[in-house]
Amino acid sequence: MHIFYNIGILIYKATVLIASLWNNKARLMAEGWKDAWSINKDISLKTAWFHVASLGEYEQARPVISQFKKSHPDYKVWLTFFSPSGYEVRKNDPIADFVSYLPMDTPRNARRFVALVNPSVAFFVKYDFWFNILRELKSKEIPTYIFSAIFRPNHYFFKPYGRWFLRQLGCYSHLFVQNEESLRLLESHGVRNCSIAGDTRFDRVHEIAKKSSADPVVENFLNGSRCLLAGSSWEPDEQNLKQYFDDCPEELKFIIAPHVIAPSHIEYILKLFGEHTCLRYSEIAAGKTYSNRQRVLIIDNIGHLSALYRYACVAYIGGGFGRGIHNILEALTYAKPVVFGPNHGKFKEACDIIRLGGGFGYQTYGEMKKYLDTLFLDKQQYANASAICQKYVEENLGSTSKILDKISV
Repeated sequence: MHIFYNIGILIYKATVLIASLWNNKARLMAEGWKDAWSINKDISLKTAWFHVASLGEYEQARPVISQFKKSHPDYKVWLTFFSPSGYEVRKNDPIADFVSYLPMDTPRNARRFVALVNPSVAFFVKYDFWFNILRELKSKEIPTYIFSAIFRPNHYFFKPYGRWFLRQLGCYSHLFVQNEESLRLLESHGVRNCSIAGDTRFDRVHEIAKKSSADPVVENFLNGSRCLLAGSSWEPDEQNLKQYFDDCPEELKFIIAPHVIAPSHIEYILKLFGEHTCLRYSEIAAGKTYSNRQRVLIIDNIGHLSALYRYACVAYIGGGFGRGIHNILEALTYAKPVVFGPNHGKFKEACDIIRLGGGFGYQTYGEMKKYLDTLFLDKQQYANASAICQKYVEENLGSTSKILDKISV
């Protein structure tokens, strides 16, 4: 199976190189692979290597990196990304001393890159399994960990053809998994070097919430009104939100932070809701005057959303009619009940909060309207849902400490 894995890696690498001739994302990856080799690092420095796939995994890694640096100030941090959508946003992040792409996982690259980084300890996040690198780290006796990991019965590790992949999990010094299901699944297949540590994203969103500050633009727009805040919305979400906008009480205001902020999509939202009732965040920030009849604020910038959930009465999380919902923890950490579309089954926190009663997944607009009406009109139901969200976050804090208390460096 190892040879088939290596062939697959070479095919993927060739595909990216060919696509880089016309595709910008592929071009960034190909250039990033080359640039990684040019980083000049003193190999005598003690280094902690953290690898993440993209931005979501970066958010899971960040509290661990931050706490590791506090407890090990003599270490340098090398942060690698697989995806351009992560690297291009965080390539200048001061939390790391070195930031690069991860070169493709060929046997030769694995040997060269581990020698270049020369880590004293290595961390991987959630589901990024690069088996040649893992084997090289194991051969060098470098302590290697994965955290916030989730395993499901349908993973290739547990298929008849997956025995070789399953054995490679022995390359980790320890696997920190999110839940009991993952732990039992691994143990039932002979993997013993594992324990439950939860999801470090809870620590991250809690940290962000504590550091966030007031936003006078949003506060002036709301002027004391209750608000439905839609985060990372897509067109199907926005169409349902427009229908609820027409049906809900007129005093309710909407804040929409779309996943795509391209001018064409902002124009789409303006036309959908009616330009006479919409405002862009950038317009208010620039001093544009407006009336209280304008009830929709469109967030036309990036990096603002997580701090804005504090202003929501209810949070609508987008993506549920596509590949899957976006991050709900940013809203839950402010004790905001959440509503989202049907594609949420792969997200543990979404399933948890529905089961507990602080979140609501819907299939049809009628279901969405019922949930929102209940939350906005029934004060006791809202208070109960909000308390559930707050308790859920509080009970899941501390993953970072569980991980760092167990590592060996």
